[in-house]
Amino acid sequence: MSHHHDHGSCSHEHHEHGGGEHDHTDDITPALQFSLYQHIDFDKIVTLNETRYGSGKLVIKKTWAERMQLEPEIESDADEQVLVGVPFTGQIKLHSILLRTSDSDSAPKTLKVIINREGIDFDTAEEIQPTQEFELSRTSEVQELPVRRARFSQVRHLTLFFPDNFSDGEEDVTRISYLGFKGEWMQLGRAPQNIVYEAAANPADHKLKGTSVNQMGSGIGGGPKK
Repeated sequence: MSHHHDHGSCSHEHHEHGGGEHDHTDDITPALQFSLYQHIDFDKIVTLNETRYGSGKLVIKKTWAERMQLEPEIESDADEQVLVGVPFTGQIKLHSILLRTSDSDSAPKTLKVIINREGIDFDTAEEIQPTQEFELSRTSEVQELPVRRARFSQVRHLTLFFPDNFSDGEEDVTRISYLGFKGEWMQLGRAPQNIVYEAAANPADHKLKGTSVNQMGSGIGGGPKK
């Protein structure tokens, strides 16, 4: 089945996430601080159109320290498209997606991210509106793709759909060597784990509901307005 589609209307480029201006060699601490690595349900990762079965899981299992290793890698099979389903062990607030490919025609050109839809096939991924879409850079550096956090505040499952690469249809193989995720994890049914980060979050992301917060505030010096 051929999956060639033009994305001429998607002119929003994100080249600032690639290139050599971002050196990721010394940011081990912030990468680990917000890493969602330990909250990925590795056994349930599903990759469609991978040449070697299980390669998607192995790529996501790479640690941050292993991000520059070329192997293992996801290599597409029948055509240039790749679809990866990533479940988490709880609910997450996604901050960004980390991706490493190469400076070659096999580098994916577009990434469509869909949340909380398990079992998606290529036809469905083509048809539905993605939660967010990125135009990727052709680079061997790690690209960090910040998401629109308001759209990714209650995520249990991520689908990463790579519909094309930089070959313009001449190269059928897409290669991806690293995938990582940064954000905050919340155990289902319980309060957020990182209370400190919650307190410092953007107020625009936390609209108050009801009057309970105001009532709490009146007991700590807020009081009614005079």
